[in-house]
Amino acid sequence: MFKDMPREYRIRFLPIDRLFPARENQSILELAMDAGVHINASCGGNGVCGKCKVRLTEGNITSLPSAAIGEDEYSEGFRLACQSLVKGDVTVEIPLESQIDKAILTRTEKDTHIFSNSEGRIFQAPTIPLVSNVYVELSEPTLNDNRADLDRLTRGISDCVGLAPVTATLEVIRGLGKILRDGGWKVTATVAGHSEGYEIVGVDSGNKLDGQYAVAIDIGTTTVWARLLDIGCGWPGVKNLKPERGWEGKQPASGQVIAEAADYNGQISYGEDVISRIVYARKKGGLKKLQSTVMKTINELIDGLLARSGVDREQILLVSFAGNTTMIHLLLDIDPTHIMLAPYTPQATHFGRLKARELGVNVGERTSAYVLPCVSSYVGGDIVSGVLASGMTEDESIRLFMDIGTNGEIVLGNKDWLLSASCSAGPAFEGGGIQFGTRASRGAIERVRINPASFEPMIFTVERARPTGICGSGLIDLVAGLLEAGLIDERGKFARDAATSRLREKTTGWEYVVCYASETQIDQDIVITEVDLDNLIRTKAAMFAGTKVLLDRAGLDFREIDTIIIAGGFGHYIDTEKAKTIGLLPELPNERFRFIGNGSLAGAHLVAVNRDCWKRAEEISRMITNVELSSNNRFMDEFVAAMFLPHTDRRLFPEVTARRERYKKCRK
Repeated sequence: MFKDMPREYRIRFLPIDRLFPARENQSILELAMDAGVHINASCGGNGVCGKCKVRLTEGNITSLPSAAIGEDEYSEGFRLACQSLVKGDVTVEIPLESQIDKAILTRTEKDTHIFSNSEGRIFQAPTIPLVSNVYVELSEPTLNDNRADLDRLTRGISDCVGLAPVTATLEVIRGLGKILRDGGWKVTATVAGHSEGYEIVGVDSGNKLDGQYAVAIDIGTTTVWARLLDIGCGWPGVKNLKPERGWEGKQPASGQVIAEAADYNGQISYGEDVISRIVYARKKGGLKKLQSTVMKTINELIDGLLARSGVDREQILLVSFAGNTTMIHLLLDIDPTHIMLAPYTPQATHFGRLKARELGVNVGERTSAYVLPCVSSYVGGDIVSGVLASGMTEDESIRLFMDIGTNGEIVLGNKDWLLSASCSAGPAFEGGGIQFGTRASRGAIERVRINPASFEPMIFTVERARPTGICGSGLIDLVAGLLEAGLIDERGKFARDAATSRLREKTTGWEYVVCYASETQIDQDIVITEVDLDNLIRTKAAMFAGTKVLLDRAGLDFREIDTIIIAGGFGHYIDTEKAKTIGLLPELPNERFRFIGNGSLAGAHLVAVNRDCWKRAEEISRMITNVELSSNNRFMDEFVAAMFLPHTDRRLFPEVTARRERYKKCRK
């Protein structure tokens, strides 16, 4: 009866040198996922991306052949983890290019622009948190005043801090009578805001106002950020002090950042983009696995924040989440299947107040969770959060908000109207679809200059380490440099007759050598190919075309945009001149570009410390009119027009065109 049961083996992962149990015919990628060992796998284990290379150093496996593994690599023991099945005890080494570098998460963003009050910034609102403790001293009931205990408490809270209407959970009501009497009618109530008013979620005897905190969390497809916030000592206990009257000299809660941390989203082992994860979620047990995986990342971050700060987890009153629509569905254990299927409908976009513990967040029993509202399947709460944080809805200036990534999101508008679109741009700027593409990890080439006379490159890498690959900002620099040096034409095709040995023809096509193997950490030539160039051009064309469609819909042209707001970690490192050179960004004066860093985290911070910002986020999500581009004929026309460097319409890029003409004359 046991003959068909899989045999038990062990697998050792290097360089971490740890042993884990393995069953016969399990893939190495699956074993790594179960063990919490990261191996890059951007296609979710389908053998397509070629990123999950490992080297077999000992043991017995069977592997399917792959074009991603050359003959020399194969003879050295390299295999794709997703295509390799265990047949005995195994030792595999995860090479540098397949590892993940967490140290890069500590990089400091420089020159991030924060809007001043005159530019519509709303960060200066006083801290009136969504959830707070309220201390009240109530009169005891008498024969002449025998109101219900709950009515007495809610009236006391309303008189104290001006909240209405105030209700309570059934759990609170069940224990209220004893707590009020044991406390001599002096109690502290934990009050949480929601769309219809306020709800008492906990009551304690006595004054318990000291130490109130919140955690703001940005759930990115790649990275999860968490920020521990001091939300003060509760709403001021001053009679009839209502929010609209202002604080009138009273000390508001600080909203101060106590600690901040980040880690890679554990879900990346199941696919680096949202579509791969939706596909995985459809497998048996897949959704539960993805939910528990991201919750593990979140809880580890929270544990770290609490350990560093000395804050007790029971003092955390609320957790706010921002993320794209797929990430939020996976967080809440909601099936995301129809997000990727026409007509692209999420199951929900607004979620109200939730209990954090019921989601799996390791915090107190009464901690509330708030999820920033989404707009559509591909315009999520991270974009609503960024729009809120940017202040673009606070005046009449026309602003364009751009979050450049695998799914590039764009929002155009001002305080009166907002249009949004999501461009399925592709993962080129995040390392996907590029032979030597990589995230901005240690050794990634992030800046490139090409000498127009010798065609020799000058490169800078992250942390100035020996090169491992090319990240998004480096790709933009590289393509702009190749274009201006005349090594590629407007279609992204190499100049076959260029006088440089770095340009060469291989069996797979033409390529330019950025770094020779002896100069790298990976002992391979780092090159950019015509296939890479085509993928990057598609990505930038999708972003530009989406922007053009929104402008046309609003009856505007590029010159009428007052400010372009670029959000996200990748966006921060873009050289705007180079991005304009390849046609990713419109040709506008540099002073019109602003970088806000992690706008998703900033918005989650805002709603945690200010209940009016939560209401504003809800309003923003309903203000936005989403323009679906997948079936938009105008988008396809603009996309085709943008499939050139920088664009088929040179009138849109007069300075870039003039500069290239000058370079051509110099080369002659």
